[in-house]
Amino acid sequence: MTTLPRAPAPRRRQVLQLGATAAVLGALGAPAVRAQTGPKVRVGYWPIAAGLPFYSAVELGYFKEAGLDVEPLKFAGAQQVMEAVLSGRADGTANGTGSANIAIGEIAQPGTFKIFCSNPSNAKNVLDEIIVPVASPAKALADLKGKRIASGPGIQNVTLAKTVLERSGATGATVVELPIGQHVAALAAGQVDGAYTLEPTGTIGRMNGTTRVLEAGVIAHYVLGDPNAPWFGGSASLSSDFIKKNPEAAKKFVAAYGRGVNYVRTKATEARQYLKGYTAIEGALTGEVPLAAYTMYNEFTPADVAHFQKFFDLFSEKGIFSSRLMVDSMLYKG
Repeated sequence: MTTLPRAPAPRRRQVLQLGATAAVLGALGAPAVRAQTGPKVRVGYWPIAAGLPFYSAVELGYFKEAGLDVEPLKFAGAQQVMEAVLSGRADGTANGTGSANIAIGEIAQPGTFKIFCSNPSNAKNVLDEIIVPVASPAKALADLKGKRIASGPGIQNVTLAKTVLERSGATGATVVELPIGQHVAALAAGQVDGAYTLEPTGTIGRMNGTTRVLEAGVIAHYVLGDPNAPWFGGSASLSSDFIKKNPEAAKKFVAAYGRGVNYVRTKATEARQYLKGYTAIEGALTGEVPLAAYTMYNEFTPADVAHFQKFFDLFSEKGIFSSRLMVDSMLYKG
């Protein structure tokens, strides 16, 4: 067997020279090689306005300051975000991911999701709405009887659209799944007579003069029974597996995310700039689109949980959930 020659050990002078070179590079500001401070946190998001706290926290460096390597993962819909967590391709969800979609994932794999922030909306903090062509004769939702109504894709959007139409008196309406980005164009072209949609769709249609809002905050009104009740339609979450394996990183992530929430609450005008790049919202639209409210896990009141539960119970009543899911069991405890 041939023995390979051993590389000579560096002489003392060489070692001293290497040490001196490293010191000079450090003094000149050369980047130091550091060990990874923690695991990568892969966060799935649906590109809508409700994810603003997450976008802001990324752009303002809140996660980096916490020593975290956060990777935003963009998906076409809330269901895809949920499925990415179930399959292990993502470690959590940003606000705007449908709470019912998350719940369906939880029922499929119990104990998977922990919600640490939700984005309630209603007639005041507008996210959901029914819009119609600007020249539509409809004055109330009941006037949409027998009409073709567009809805965003996915089980949460379709179930809510059908429920709102039924309970508002718009019987016989047909719900058509259509990407939200196509709602305004479909209304302008006469392909549908109305749309259950999410902001910024209503603002886009108003600004270009093609559509108008028939009623905003329809889920709070027709599902929760109070136009001003909080509808926790979207939520940010972490997987229980990630929390269990990385408890300290999870705490840091939630705290940094909370900084993003506080930034949006206190500096909404400045925060709006971070919609660009993450969503299709840009230009004058960034200053016009309504923003949802936000509730962190340690801010939920008993009334909030009751409203959240009433929303989940609708899906149990409709047979979408195979069993009744308790909201409190899914809330992050810190």
